[in-house]
Amino acid sequence: MASEERSAKSPGDAAAPDRADGIDRELAGLRAEIDAIDREILARLNERARAVQRVGEIKDGGRKGPIYVAARERDLVSALIEANDGPFPSAGIPHVFREIISATRSLEERVRVAFLGPDGTFSHQAASRQFGAQVDLVPVANMRDVFTLTERGDTHFGVVPVENTIEGPVTVTYDALIETEVTICSEIKLEIAQHLMSRTGRVEDIQKVASHPQPLAQCRRWLEQNLHGIETIETTSTAAAAQLAHADEKVASIGSEVTAEVYDLLTIASRIEDQRGNTTRFLVIGRETPAPSGQDLTSAVFTVRRDQSGALHDLLGPFAKHGVNLTAVQSRPMKGKPWEYIFIVDMEGHQDDEAVARALAEAGGVAASHKVLGSFPRALEVSSGVGRSLAVPAKESHS
Repeated sequence: MASEERSAKSPGDAAAPDRADGIDRELAGLRAEIDAIDREILARLNERARAVQRVGEIKDGGRKGPIYVAARERDLVSALIEANDGPFPSAGIPHVFREIISATRSLEERVRVAFLGPDGTFSHQAASRQFGAQVDLVPVANMRDVFTLTERGDTHFGVVPVENTIEGPVTVTYDALIETEVTICSEIKLEIAQHLMSRTGRVEDIQKVASHPQPLAQCRRWLEQNLHGIETIETTSTAAAAQLAHADEKVASIGSEVTAEVYDLLTIASRIEDQRGNTTRFLVIGRETPAPSGQDLTSAVFTVRRDQSGALHDLLGPFAKHGVNLTAVQSRPMKGKPWEYIFIVDMEGHQDDEAVARALAEAGGVAASHKVLGSFPRALEVSSGVGRSLAVPAKESHS
């Protein structure tokens, strides 16, 4: 009797296969529903693509307009985030729609964008995040070439770093903006996460650390504390440093996670920048001034005579008079004229706004010369870098 009871199946045992079958049927039904939704999304994407093609046809018919409008793309994504009631994460919306916009924009014309190369630099990362994958990114050997290609029309746009929250302005960018006939079309703010990487991934193998001067400066304290006495090498870009590290296992480089992936390096330590919130501001340069968007910045440059008493006060006075808020004022030495300076003034508003136009005209009357570098839609958010903190024990002093 006992053995018969042991061999009999309990009601729970009999129900288990039925529950499993029920779960499988429910999962199959949900997967079929997801597949149907994906096909519907694709159909709507193709509708969007046909509408974009029609826009291109209208432009070709005589109403040629810009192929890239930063303000429209920014406002489109902002509106979608505001309208999102979940559960799709709002943080994913910019990434998804950047690629949708990039892909459909390419139906009008394939955009070419120059950046300081080679692949894997922070400029590369900024350009990719701004324009998406469906563009032709053109790496160049030095910053001035970005301006030259864009000025000549060999590329539609260029992406250049202009300012870092730790190290301040990128002077070569300001010099080129002043000396070339390009205009600022938009800005990109990219959170910079610096990573130490090498071919072996072992801190004990490091004899030299290579990077662009800016990352080296941004990580100065960390290097002093953790790699004291190790020689540093300045390179033209973080990607060039990664190439050195790839070629020599005794060399470590500092750069982005993208750089590590491109050059097959192993991360030794992540986020080694001395200050969190390290952000670099990039500019998109082109040949056409964007129309006012309602949330714009204008950048202008002025020179004053050396013997002009109170020149800077007189130069800035019109902006206060007309209620134009200045966001930055910087000075640069004037080439070939010792102790004379160029003043770069950034302000809220578009050069076509009445108050800004009047202030620029009056300031221009005070200055010896002046030039508007661009009016452009401001970036409303900072693109976050990706990375995790890894502790690295400090090495013994080699000094």
